[in-house]
Amino acid sequence: MRSFAPSPRLIGVLLFTMAVLCGAFHPSARGEGERPNILVILADDLGYGDLGCFGHPELRTPHLDRLAAEGLALRHCYSAAANCSPARTGLLTGRTPYRVGIYSQIPMLSPMHLPETEITVATLLREAGYATAVAGKWHLAGLFNLPGQPQPEDHGFDHWFACQNNALPNHRDPYNFVRNGVPLGPQRGYAGGLVADEAVRWLQSGRDKAKPFFLYLPFCEPHEPIASAPHHVEPYAALHPDDPSRAAYYGNVAQLDEAVGRVLGALVSEGVDGDTLVFFTSDNGPARTRWHNAGSTGGLRESKGHLHEGGIRVPGIVRWPGRVEPGSVSDEPVGGVDWLPTLCEVAGIEPPRDRVLDGVSLVPLLEGRRLERAKPLYWQFLRYAPHVAVRWGEWKMLASLDGPEPTRTTLTKTNFDLVRKAGLRDFQLYHLGRDPGETEELSAAEPSVFADLRERMEELHRSVAAEAPEWPEWEDPNYEGPRIEWPDYRALPLAQ
Repeated sequence: MRSFAPSPRLIGVLLFTMAVLCGAFHPSARGEGERPNILVILADDLGYGDLGCFGHPELRTPHLDRLAAEGLALRHCYSAAANCSPARTGLLTGRTPYRVGIYSQIPMLSPMHLPETEITVATLLREAGYATAVAGKWHLAGLFNLPGQPQPEDHGFDHWFACQNNALPNHRDPYNFVRNGVPLGPQRGYAGGLVADEAVRWLQSGRDKAKPFFLYLPFCEPHEPIASAPHHVEPYAALHPDDPSRAAYYGNVAQLDEAVGRVLGALVSEGVDGDTLVFFTSDNGPARTRWHNAGSTGGLRESKGHLHEGGIRVPGIVRWPGRVEPGSVSDEPVGGVDWLPTLCEVAGIEPPRDRVLDGVSLVPLLEGRRLERAKPLYWQFLRYAPHVAVRWGEWKMLASLDGPEPTRTTLTKTNFDLVRKAGLRDFQLYHLGRDPGETEELSAAEPSVFADLRERMEELHRSVAAEAPEWPEWEDPNYEGPRIEWPDYRALPLAQ
């Protein structure tokens, strides 16, 4: 009987098939040299409708429009919260911010901060061999660049160039940026350009080019008090000669777009464009203030600070050459808490298993496959009722906390008791597929959906309340004292 001797070709085919079946060619099993670079870009107070590619009729955002044309537009992309600090917390930790104790924006000198016990995606990527950097608005420590609270290097960033909250006194010639713990004093230029400059320098000469990189760019634009270079404002001033505030805001979005374009250009000049996953989004919806009321929600209800769609639904764009189909669009709900598990899978590392994560990996969605989610997206915010929201498929439920009115100053016993002990009341149910403007409340019309979603919301709310920490009570003078008087933009020249 003749013995069977398989050919080397057949052995190769069999080994390849076994490897595929065992998952060896899953993204999480790729080799060191195949891990993509990662660039996360975060705008500040940019509304859902504030980009050309998201339907704005006047704003010209060519660089971000091109990014969307080359990647995936996320039409149901959500921030992790309705304002600054909590949204950043959710993005970096994969956890609902109220689990972490980040209940609202963090004023300077506040005891509230992102605890060192929290694990950020930057820490995970740095430990896995990535070079890491952040340039822009940090806003995760009251004691920014002071002893007593973690700084960006304590949360995973090898290199950092940041301000605590907004560029001050505005976006022009800011004086409050710090590089790796060293205050830089007055800078020449505009905040977006300064952040882009830092990012480009780091990409060109500041990083270890033997490693893949993670670069996080939380821009200050278009958060007020804004200031923009004249060439950005002038086209909109011609369109709106009687509304300098609108022209100033539109010019600030254009300034953001130009800065993003410069960083994307650096990826090309460095030869890493094809090896880099880029994600762009905003930290919340547009602000509505007496200085600026021009940010667009694209017709969605309410604005920054609210849990209705205009406060938390934001533009989202992902470009990942070779993995994301150019020019594609998704209506799948995705949230800020999804990015830690997503980037962990992209980089081939395990997300933390010793704590609750509220997001899921979006890799299946990015690759055109079905996304599975075990629990709804969840939000909580005290500023305005309703205070709690969930999104589950095309359904959204909102509810208010059953207790006294929250105090405007966040760190009070009243607010801690509301977060940790209050139940829910005044439930509202909407079908966002048919009613994106949240105009038709459906609790009575859809009793089975209402009961199911209420049960899911209450379970998540109890889970978050059980973890939510208390901080020392603290009074923010910007709430209780005189209001900060920013300039009246109608009385100022275009170049501010």
